[in-house]
Parts: sequence; C-alpha cells; structure tokens
Amino acid sequence: MMRFPGSTLRESGGFTLIEVLVALAIVAIGMAAVLGTLTSSASTVVYMRDKTLANWVALNRIAEQRLQPQMPQLGKTDGDVEFAGQKWHWRQETVATAVQGMVRMDVHVRPADVKADEDHGWYVTLSGIMGDAVGAPRGDMPLYGSGSMVPMPGQNGLPPGQVQPGMNQNGNPNGNPNGNPNGNPNGNPGGNPNGNLGPGRKPPFGIGEQQQ
Repeated sequence: MMRFPGSTLRESGGFTLIEVLVALAIVAIGMAAVLGTLTSSASTVVYMRDKTLANWVALNRIAEQRLQPQMPQLGKTDGDVEFAGQKWHWRQETVATAVQGMVRMDVHVRPADVKADEDHGWYVTLSGIMGDAVGAPRGDMPLYGSGSMVPMPGQNGLPPGQVQPGMNQNGNPNGNPNGNPNGNPNGNPGGNPNGNLGPGRKPPFGIGEQQQ
C-alpha cells in the first residue's frame, strides 16, 4: 500500500452496514411480536367487556318478558336497545316446551355494528323459561304468622267446606280467633287480661323480673 509523505494510516473499528441492517431487522421483528401481543390482549379485554354487557342485555330481555302480563308469542322477534352507552342488537326465539303452558325463550345478543348473518356473530345466547301453568295448592303450607299447618278444603281426605277437627276456618284452635293460649285475646297467661298471675304468685325469671 502506498503511503504519502506526512500521512499516517489510521485504523477505525465499528460495525459494517450489513451488521447494522441485521441488528435493525432483529429489533423490528421483536417489536412486532411485542406489539402483536399487546394488541391481542387489548382486543381480548374489549371482547370480554362486550360479552359481559351482552349477557346483561340478554338477562334484561328475559326479565322484561317475564314481567309482561301475557305470554310471548311463539316464533322469532328482534330489535335494538341502548345499553351502557352502546347499541345492541338482540334476537329472541320462543318455542313451546313439553310442559303445557310453559315456553322457552332463547335470546341472542351482539353489538349492533357487528355485521353477520342470523346464525353467526352473536356474543352471547341465554335461555329462559316462562309459563302460566300454576300447580294446585298442596294444603300443607303454614299460614303466615300463625305457625299452624292447615289442610286446604278437599285435601287430606276432608270434603270441601270442612276443616281439620279442633281447628276453625282460620286454622286456629276452636274458640280462639287470634291463636293466643287459653282463649285470651291479649295473649296473657292464665286468662288474665292484665297479665297478672294473682296474689301470692311469683312469675318465673324472665317475665317482668330481673335476676338478682
């Protein structure tokens, strides 16, 4: 190699252009993978949020149907509703069941901006049962507030118009309209309307007396 007078050869160290390009390619691939993971996670969070809201929309639809005085008509109905600042599209399929007087409601919900056919794209599908079939009373349920078990007329072997022996029409013992002991309308013991037990009688602990 020729050297000019007064010049010196300087050796410089560093990366070549190919090495720099390879390093940039590796960084770009790594950043793309990280961004893809972040985007996927964000999309999953948004989808789960919308899926939860769609579930609430379906539950509200079933509850609204159950609050109606009439049974829903068999077949398919659809509509849009505003919920949580977003518009939702729902479709309801009402079919009869094996039990007479009862129907099953299948409610499908998805965001209104989702473009799909009637069988795809639904975020959630919920089913509910509604009916007007009411069973006959068994007659062995206690009367509220009385604690007595009174059979209904015509049940437990009793003909209509008759009640259990020793009970009145209200389910209380004969002669006692309020269900209080000893026929006392005030519920005081001993038949005393004032609750006194008589001279020389001391009430037990807990009735008008404190422990000494």
